[in-house]
Amino acid sequence: MPQTSIIAKNIRIDRQSNLLLNDISFTLNEGEHLLITGSSGSGKTTLAKALAGKIFCKGSILFSGSQPKIVFVEQHYFFKTLSNTKDFYYQQRYNSFDSDDALTVMQELSKITGDEVLIVELLMQLALLHRKDDSLLHLSGGEHKRFQLIKAFLQDADVFIFDSPFTGLDVSSRKMVRELIEKRSSVSTIIVIADIEDAPSTLTYVAELDKGNLKSFAGIKEFQQALPSSFQASRFSDAIPLQEDSVEFNVAVKFENVSVAYGEKKIFSNINWEVKRGERWLLKGANGSGKSTLIGLITGDHPQAYANNIFLFDRKRGSGESIWDIKKKVGFVSPELHWYFDKTISIYNTIASGFFDTVGLYRALLPMQHQVVKQWLSFLNLASKASEPLYVLSNSEQRLTLLARALVKNPPLLVLDEPCQGLDEQQVSEFVALIDGLCERMSKTLIYVSHYESEVPGCVDKVMLLENGHEEKYLINIKRSAAIAV
Repeated sequence: MPQTSIIAKNIRIDRQSNLLLNDISFTLNEGEHLLITGSSGSGKTTLAKALAGKIFCKGSILFSGSQPKIVFVEQHYFFKTLSNTKDFYYQQRYNSFDSDDALTVMQELSKITGDEVLIVELLMQLALLHRKDDSLLHLSGGEHKRFQLIKAFLQDADVFIFDSPFTGLDVSSRKMVRELIEKRSSVSTIIVIADIEDAPSTLTYVAELDKGNLKSFAGIKEFQQALPSSFQASRFSDAIPLQEDSVEFNVAVKFENVSVAYGEKKIFSNINWEVKRGERWLLKGANGSGKSTLIGLITGDHPQAYANNIFLFDRKRGSGESIWDIKKKVGFVSPELHWYFDKTISIYNTIASGFFDTVGLYRALLPMQHQVVKQWLSFLNLASKASEPLYVLSNSEQRLTLLARALVKNPPLLVLDEPCQGLDEQQVSEFVALIDGLCERMSKTLIYVSHYESEVPGCVDKVMLLENGHEEKYLINIKRSAAIAV
């Protein structure tokens, strides 16, 4: 059976007087597959949604054959609970009392196909079989991504469109997803949004976008040969809008035999860890190893934080401080955080909410706080979009906004859970330089999570590895790639 060809002609999309795509035209013949790439905010997801028929566009998109089946895999997995809501709160995944309000992994996948053997095979391939009877509400970010991809691979389709399928996945999961996409490309047309280094080997063409325009359309080998060798990050050398913090402490975080379990299911047990002032740690482990749970214990978002011996800033948790006393000393970013903000909140107010650690702005700012917000907007090149709603930004711009939110209060401890997800290569390079500058010039304490070596700041020299429910701690040696690649 021949594969589907695609002819896109003069695709144009306008939204609120903004030109998102400007006369995009290209042809994919039978047996050809496409990588969509480009800088953040260039229109990649918009183009993918247009090709999938998810949004209206001017121009024409022609597929060979009649009414081809298209499976579109979005960046984030959206689902409704059994009580018919899709509005979740950030701490919900940690709360066992909500688990009955969502289907289990197996129940949801069984709605796609009755072939239980195939379901189990894919669950095994993407290391999710141990979660088959768990509620969807309790999956980690990486586990949700793998679950979302399994749902796609269970289906037969003429065209598969994957929007950032490798985001949030550990090294072994990225490898497996690439192999599954490569296998599917023998029978279906494949379109993937990703960086060139993650591209499956069967992709044949690259569409590079720039500010809604098709900058280039070339064979993938030709495109790789034309790439610059590296990006230079110089913008963050001297202009960081922060002052030295005045919080006095010796140890930022101390865990003594910390354990977390849901009923009979243990996430980890007897964790001992000490993060001293000025230390920079990489927290690593495979998807589902408990990294986000551990971070939730630090930030106070996990309900078992007060059932363990945890010390923050030299003080035992539960000894009289409020959660807000702790949060004001912690600058926090996670991959999922922006999904929990009101869609109508502006970029300006999102950043300003960092002063109060709220998911929205409910208090008036002082003049000095207004000044600091404006400094960060200018610093991250977001000043022209300050009044725009957060949800109209590209995913990368939303994450930059939340990075500013985490830093606006000048916290002594930075807890950055995969902060570079969705950023383009230039932005990653600049952000890493920013974190290096903050830590080296202002003695920030850092806990950092990433599965990519290129995203880990050079100032990081200690590793906390979560594996099989236990911890291992060591210094990063000269074999940096091996130390980070999990």
